[in-house]
This record gives sequence, C-alpha cells and structure tokens, in this order.
Amino acid sequence: MIQGAVGQVEAILDKLDDITNASSLVETNTKLMAVCCHPHPQHGGAMGTKVIYTAARSLAGLGIPSLRFNFRGVGQSEGRFDEGKGEQQDLIAAVAWMRQQYPEHDLLLAGFSFGAYISALQATHLKAKGLILIAPPVGRMDFSTITKAAPTSLIIQGDEDELVEVEAVKRWVKTLSTPVEFQIFAKASHFFHGRLLDLRQQIEVFVSQQLF
Repeated sequence: MIQGAVGQVEAILDKLDDITNASSLVETNTKLMAVCCHPHPQHGGAMGTKVIYTAARSLAGLGIPSLRFNFRGVGQSEGRFDEGKGEQQDLIAAVAWMRQQYPEHDLLLAGFSFGAYISALQATHLKAKGLILIAPPVGRMDFSTITKAAPTSLIIQGDEDELVEVEAVKRWVKTLSTPVEFQIFAKASHFFHGRLLDLRQQIEVFVSQQLF
C-alpha cells in the first residue's frame, strides 16, 4: 500500500526474481524502473487486467522493476473515480514511491487505454525517459493538449480496435513534436485478444533496442 493524495493506493511490484520465464533479452544492469497504469476504472479496469499485467511482467522479465497499481476506488485503493484528474495524482504518488526505492533509476511509464491517457498527460511532468502507450483512447478523451511524448516512446494500436479509431490515433501521433515508434497490430482488438504474446514481444524488442 502506497500513500496517495486521498488515501492508500494498492500496488504490486513485479521484479525479475518473480518471473519464471524471463526474456532472453534480459539486461539486469539496466537503470530503468517502470510504473504501469490500467484501463478505465468504471469499465472493469484494474491492475490485473491482462494487457497491463502482460506489459508489467514483460518489463520485469527484462530486469526492470515494474509497479502496477489500482487507481483510486479500484480494489483496495481508497477514494473514488475522479474523471482522470485525481488519477494523475495516484500516478504521481506511485512514481514517487518507486523513486524512493530506486533513486538511481530512470522512469519508464506504460499505460493501456485510460491508463495510456494518464501516462501521456504526466510523462513530461514526471520526466519519464520512456513511454509505452497501448491503445491510447484518442477521440474518447482529450489528447489535444498532449503535444510531447517521452524522449523514447512506443505507441501500439490495433487496427480492429472496437473502441478507438486507428485513424484518430494516427492523426494525433502526427501532431507530436517528439519522435515516437508507432506500431499498428493487424487484426488486433482493443484488448488484444489472442495477441498478448505479440504485445509482449513488441515491448521487449522496443525496450531492449531503444532503452538499454
């Protein structure tokens, strides 16, 4: 449990020692730490959601300590849904806790859907070195003020996403003033059903090639 702005924030820290099938790309000397944000709290989103679980465990398998947490009002996290405003404070508290544990490590943010929105909003403020956005809900939330990504960023979008228009994401990516790697998964839905292994592999390759 982490102290947040309105109470306790429930979290799980995944580390390399916890991963039985660590990637062959593992780099235990990396100075990265990750904080991962789950999808919309009012639509079943939680830190155990398969996509964000896959992302966090993939990063941990690369030797990157990875914290996933429940936004306020989810699981044992105190408070209630705050339309994305308070959830940014939850992320800030989670990052502050990680920086206490790993003061020499650079920050990597990862988020899925609503969690991608929160991560993108805070990436510059939190001075993230890396950013992974999975199915960012462009068109469903206001991305117009987000004009920069982290120095090294990956955006993954399915072309058969039933909730987010891939063309809207493409248009937003073109407005960013910082370069990003933009990967479109063919025949992938919003929740990447049947594509989680591909998602994991894409994350591993990106991090090992761009951030190690």
